[in-house]
Amino acid sequence: MSTALVTGATAGIGREFAVQLASRGDDLVLVARDVARLEALARKLGEAHAVEVEVLPADLSDHEATQRVAERLASRERPVDVLVNNAGYSLTEGFLDTALEDEVARFDVLTRAVLVLSHAAGRAMRERGRGAIINVSSVASFMTSGTYSAEKAFVTVFSEGLASELAGTGVSVTALCPGFTRTEFHDRADLDMSALPSFAWLDAPRLVRDALADADKGKVVSVPGLQYKVAVAALRLVPRPLIRGRSRRFHRPSAR
Repeated sequence: MSTALVTGATAGIGREFAVQLASRGDDLVLVARDVARLEALARKLGEAHAVEVEVLPADLSDHEATQRVAERLASRERPVDVLVNNAGYSLTEGFLDTALEDEVARFDVLTRAVLVLSHAAGRAMRERGRGAIINVSSVASFMTSGTYSAEKAFVTVFSEGLASELAGTGVSVTALCPGFTRTEFHDRADLDMSALPSFAWLDAPRLVRDALADADKGKVVSVPGLQYKVAVAALRLVPRPLIRGRSRRFHRPSAR
C-alpha cells in the first residue's frame, strides 16, 4: 500500500490527482488551505475507494506551515511514497503593477514550497530506495510571460536537476508541464479565457492519467497533449529574442 501527499488538493489538477491516486488504492495526505473542502474531499475519497485519507491544512505561503508539511514528508514511521507538488495560483496584473507582498506570497507557493517539500521527500525516499516526486510546472516555463513563467521555469529546471541527482536511487522526479486545462484555476484568478480556441484546452482526467503513467516510467519532463508537445518542441528551437518579443507584445501597457 502506497501513500501519496498532494498539495493544492481541493481543486483543479490537484483534486484530479487525489481522485486518481485514491482510485488506484493509494492512501492520501491532502494539503490545502480550506479545511472544510479538505474534510469533504477526504470523506468522499475515503468512502468511495476504501483508502485512508489524512487532512493536513496548510497555507504554503507561510513558512511555518510549509515546514509542517515537510516534517510529514520526512516521517519514517508514516512514509510518503508519492509527492505531488501542485499548489499554485495566478495573479492578474503584471509584475510592476502587483503589490510586492502578493508576488512574494506566490513565489513562496510556486517555488519555495516545491524546493522545501522536494528536499524533505527526496531525502526520505532516497533513504528507503523508492518513491516518486511530481512537480506540477507549466508550458509557460518555456516562455517569458512574467514572474509566473519564471517561477515555473524554476520548477522545470529544478526537477530536471533533482532527477539527475536521484538517478539510480529508485526515486523518480517528473516535471509536469501542462498547457491550458479545464479546471477552476482561471475562474479563481478572474481570467477571461473565452477567446481561447477549444483545441487549446486539455482534459484534466486524461492529463493526470498521462502524468501518472509518465512518472511510473520515470519520465523527467511530461508534456500532456499533442498540441503542447509540438509547442514545447518549437519553443526549444525558437531564438530567445523572438520569444521575448512576443512577450513584450503580450504585456504592452493598455492606454489609461
